[in-house]
Amino acid sequence: MKNILSLTPPVTLSCFIAATFMATGQDASPAPKPLKALLVIGGCCHDYAKQKEILKAGLEERANLKVDICYSDDKSTKATFTCYDKANWAEGYDVIIHDECSADIKDLAVVNRILDAHRNGTPGVNLHCAMHCYRTAADVGKPAESGTNDSLWFDYLGLQSSGHGRQAPISITYANLPSLAGLANWTTINEELYNNVKVHEGTVTVAKGKQDNQETVVAWAHEYGDKKTKVFSTTIGHNNETVADAKYLDLVARGLLWSTGHLTENGQPSPGYGPAKAPVK
Repeated sequence: MKNILSLTPPVTLSCFIAATFMATGQDASPAPKPLKALLVIGGCCHDYAKQKEILKAGLEERANLKVDICYSDDKSTKATFTCYDKANWAEGYDVIIHDECSADIKDLAVVNRILDAHRNGTPGVNLHCAMHCYRTAADVGKPAESGTNDSLWFDYLGLQSSGHGRQAPISITYANLPSLAGLANWTTINEELYNNVKVHEGTVTVAKGKQDNQETVVAWAHEYGDKKTKVFSTTIGHNNETVADAKYLDLVARGLLWSTGHLTENGQPSPGYGPAKAPVK
C-alpha cells in the first residue's frame, strides 16, 4: 500500500485541459460540485450542540465541501441516530464524519448496518469518541481478534482504543509524510490522550501525542475492507477550544480530503477542492 495521505488522484484529460486554460489566461471549466459530507454527532460527555456548528463551519471554510448534520441530543452512551435507520443511509454522500459517543450501542445488526456503507466504499473520518463507539467485545481492554464480531468497529477504524486518562496538554508530533507538509507540531490545551490497545496491520501513523510520560498514536489512516475504503481518524477533539483550533481543523480537513481522493502528494487540495477563501488563523 502506498503512503497513506500521499495518494495522488489520477490525472485526467479534463484536468489537463483545465490547467491549460488557466495557463493561457482563458476561462477554465466551472469549479466542481462541492463534496457532500454527513456529520453524525451526539451522545455522551461532550458539547456536541456547539461542536457540530464549529465543525461544519470550520471544514466548509477549508475545502469545497457541504456538510449535512445528523444530530442526536441524547447525552447517554446509548444515543441513536435517525440517519442510520435505513439500509442505504449513506447514499449520496462522498464521506461520513463520525463524531458519536455511543459506547453502549452493541447490537450487531445496528453496527453492521452502519459499517455496510464503508464496506461498500464510502470513506470515513472519525473524531475523538467515535473510537469508543459500538464496542461489541466483552472486554475492550484486550486486543480483539480481527475479522470477528468483537472487532467489527476496530477493524473499520484500524486501531483499537479502550479509554483515556486525565485531561492535560498533549504534544502533537506529525509523521514525516510529504502530504503533511505545512502542518506544524503543536501542543493542545487540556485534552484526553486515548490509549492504543491494538494498532492494526496496515494502519499508518499520521501523528503521535505525548502526555506526561505516555505516547500514543493520535491520528492515523488506513484502507478498510475488500474495497480498500479510505478511513482517517484522530482521537483529539474533546473540548470546544480544541475543536475550534485552526490547527485541529486543518488536520481534519486534510484527512477528509485524503479519504475522498482529493489531496495531492504535497498536502494541497486537488484543483477545485480548496477553500473558497483563506481560513482565518
